[in-house]
Amino acid sequence: MTFNSMLDSIQTYEAGKPIDLVVREFGIAENEVVKLASNENPLGASPKAIEAIITNACNAHLYPDDSMFALKEALGKHYGVQSNEIIIGSGSDQIIEFCIHAKANPKSKILMARTTFAMYEVYAKAVGAQVVRTPSHEHNLQEFLSAYQTHKPDIVFLCVPNNPLGECLESKEVFELLKQIDSNCLVVIDGAYQEFAKAKDSNKAICPKNLTEMFPNAIYLGTFSKAYGLGGMRVGYGIAKQEIIQSLLKLRPPFNITTLSLAAALEALKDQKHIEKSIQNNLTQMPLFERFATEKGFKYTPSYTNFITYYFESPLDSTQIADYLLQKGMIIRNLSSYGLNAIRITLGTEEQNKKFFMLFQQYLENRN
Repeated sequence: MTFNSMLDSIQTYEAGKPIDLVVREFGIAENEVVKLASNENPLGASPKAIEAIITNACNAHLYPDDSMFALKEALGKHYGVQSNEIIIGSGSDQIIEFCIHAKANPKSKILMARTTFAMYEVYAKAVGAQVVRTPSHEHNLQEFLSAYQTHKPDIVFLCVPNNPLGECLESKEVFELLKQIDSNCLVVIDGAYQEFAKAKDSNKAICPKNLTEMFPNAIYLGTFSKAYGLGGMRVGYGIAKQEIIQSLLKLRPPFNITTLSLAAALEALKDQKHIEKSIQNNLTQMPLFERFATEKGFKYTPSYTNFITYYFESPLDSTQIADYLLQKGMIIRNLSSYGLNAIRITLGTEEQNKKFFMLFQQYLENRN
């Protein structure tokens, strides 16, 4: 059987390995496995969100409210925007797909950083668009501007903060770049980790209302998968002017969010105390990872997310490190597929992080 030839240039996205896989392959008890690979919230979801899932389970046979009225109203109030300026997706990556299908075609060019969220490229290639990357791994605004002027892309992706590296542009830098971009170019600001960034440095905070009022060609993406701890519920959202939202809605399949997901997201949004607790855990644990890297002589990217990236030089090898940790029941993300000798570690609880440091120290001692 033959398939679309554009698939030949697309690599299958590798998600973080599930706990069940480690249990099966290495015979490790499930309660001994620690997953620090997918940037999930180690504190879990808000108890109120979990209660909402349980309460609404009896309605699992019913389709959800396809207007998503309550969640849009709540998000609108949270961000100070109108509910008709919001679209809900099955994770923010579904909205990324909507953006590309709505704006790009085989003649299009799509601009992004050299190392950034992999699904930008996957969805771009799926429509036959040409992917243009900046030379630097991290976001460099001069490189973005130069590439924009050279290639005149239809879409620009800015991951603020950037996954999988962790660096974050300041809002004034983002706005300065947008001032030099044509109004017919769609600029996607991926704010999946914005809750962590703005808590660490207010200069990194992107206000969706200010963004879209100043730049009607921009869309802000958010998610309930990270700070809100609802990765398993798959709820993301986009905020933009109504013209953009109306175009994207034409691509949205009916009932793309489940009844349980809607209920959980709504309660999670209300429970800001749980978000504050999750962010505080992140702020407390991050310096421990930075100190460990400094003591061991590893380079790292100062991170504005809930993860940190360690870089290695030969003879240390990220694949060997990741495999060793995996066999010990510690799941982290190997970034060799990005062409980097590096690993990405999600910040866990204090206990989980201590176990990571212990196992990594064991690896270093065993190889000497």
